[in-house]
Amino acid sequence: MKKLKVVVSLTTRDNDYQAEQAAAAQEMAGRLNLDLEVLYADNDAILQSQQLLNIIQSNSVPHPDGIVFEPVGGTVMPQVARACAAAGIGWVVLNREVDYLSDLRRNYKVPIFTVSSDHEEIGRIQGKQIAAMLPNGGSVLLIQGPAENLAAKQRTTGMYETKPVEVHVKVMKGNWTEANA
Repeated sequence: MKKLKVVVSLTTRDNDYQAEQAAAAQEMAGRLNLDLEVLYADNDAILQSQQLLNIIQSNSVPHPDGIVFEPVGGTVMPQVARACAAAGIGWVVLNREVDYLSDLRRNYKVPIFTVSSDHEEIGRIQGKQIAAMLPNGGSVLLIQGPAENLAAKQRTTGMYETKPVEVHVKVMKGNWTEANA
């Protein structure tokens, strides 16, 4: 049986969460006896699409069996996904809801799916935690992820749904990296 190869494309090396995702992928690849290649896009959506297209369109090395991809910024790369599926490569989107998967599934016979959390519910849980910690009101500092990141927006929306009215929120933008903390 052929050893499967998977490429994991992450946003940056400079984020603890991304580092943990890479470590988890490497651990699982070891357990499942997969070849794994981890790519980092340095928070650059254009670089990420170029890296993935280079792999998909390569004639010099065998294609991977699947690409697992966490989008940089707001782009979800539907054209790259289509090229990937057309090349017979599975496509998995991490931490993002995308609207093009149904069309790809209808037209291609490779695994195509997304794995994500319910970010609004995470925000609601945060709002409830704020209520428990500040039952008499107060102030909190919310360090929100990048403005173009849908998960950051959804978590903030959920938090505002459940936090007490008497708790005031000061929002600061961040890039979810230690350097930007």
